[in-house]
Amino acid sequence: MSDIVTPDKKKATRAGNYFISNYPPFSFWTEEQRTEVLDAFEAAPAPGIPLGLYHHIPFCRKRCHFCYFRVYTDKNADEIKDYLECTMRELEMLAKKPLLTGRKPHFVYFGGGTPSYLSAKQLIELTDRMKTILPWDEAEEVAFECEPGTLNPGKLAAIKEIGVTRISLGIENFDDRILEINGRAHRSKEVWRAYERAQAEEFDQINIDLIAGMLEETEENWQKNIEEVLKLSPDSITIYQMEIPYNTTIYKEMKADGALVAPVADWETKRRWVKEAFAELESNGYTISSGYTAVKNPEKAKFIYRDALWGGADLVGLGVASFSHVQGVHYQNFTEIDDYTKGVDSGEMPIKRAFRTNEEERMIREFILQMKLGHVEAKYFQKKFGVNILEKFSSQLDELKREGLLDVMEGSIMLNRDGLLSVDNVLHDFFLEHHKTDQLV
Repeated sequence: MSDIVTPDKKKATRAGNYFISNYPPFSFWTEEQRTEVLDAFEAAPAPGIPLGLYHHIPFCRKRCHFCYFRVYTDKNADEIKDYLECTMRELEMLAKKPLLTGRKPHFVYFGGGTPSYLSAKQLIELTDRMKTILPWDEAEEVAFECEPGTLNPGKLAAIKEIGVTRISLGIENFDDRILEINGRAHRSKEVWRAYERAQAEEFDQINIDLIAGMLEETEENWQKNIEEVLKLSPDSITIYQMEIPYNTTIYKEMKADGALVAPVADWETKRRWVKEAFAELESNGYTISSGYTAVKNPEKAKFIYRDALWGGADLVGLGVASFSHVQGVHYQNFTEIDDYTKGVDSGEMPIKRAFRTNEEERMIREFILQMKLGHVEAKYFQKKFGVNILEKFSSQLDELKREGLLDVMEGSIMLNRDGLLSVDNVLHDFFLEHHKTDQLV
């Protein structure tokens, strides 16, 4: 995964990651700190910290032109079987460590890639094995990412059978031409079929993903997307603003052409489109729950994976290139599938790089991630870290108030809609000085 770039004050979309998913930045994680991970797993868990389990399924029918995740489109059935078996050996290795002894996952997440690329038989065999190693019968949420074109009735029945409570459909756009231009494998007819089949299975929550500002997206198309979303009326909608990380097909084409600006909508347009979508969703009974998400019923439509992770939960990631966070230590597995499998086969944890955070870094991490929710309670940080964030970040908060992006009221930081939709562009200001960098990995 690419690191973030310093917020670009210009409006054009340039290459780089603007979305902030962690702290400190990935460029500070090193191979030398891999021993910190081993130490973390040999220690007993801190009391009261929930445990999450992430499984990376890196297989797809096609690679999207904007994708920057570790995915493979050329693996046969035997190679997929071998990979899944390898992830189970990794889990068996970790489950024996003191950190996991006696613990059960509070949440489970299957991401990719495309988890729904697996067959029903593969899914059932995989999850049956996982449950024998680390039972998740007490998990509050089991989330599962899906590509609409991979979902037939048998597949969805299997996904429900293995205990999934929240499925997320990667729709991105409802226009077939735009889906094709951006390298998506599915088409609009498959979206409707998949959604109807998912509804029939009565999952606790159905989320759909959209991307504002895809290649050749227009005002007319975006308005049509909003209309189609309202017809579906899902439990939650996640809308991302298109960015062009360096390890994408789009960037490679930009580089070959000598282009500095990506051939997608500028940031002002993308933010306006999301703002329009949120306003329309609100007028139809939805509540905006983060800078990216609208939910139909806030009491029912939770996202435990996000909220627990942003509150400092332990997360154990399985598979190639997966990210983990345990006992204040961040780490990532080897990023190539052959390196990953060799690492597991050797009987050692397949760690590529890691970073042990100190108390201040953990506080900043939770603060900037919770800012994405649009509201931050000062008393939470006073109780957990003994820090008055209103004083610590007074200069940054005052500047954002002057820019008209947030207010501070009765111990709460409240971002308005403009602040929420540009939140990733302001979080960099809260980094420690030595972490403010343009370095990319």
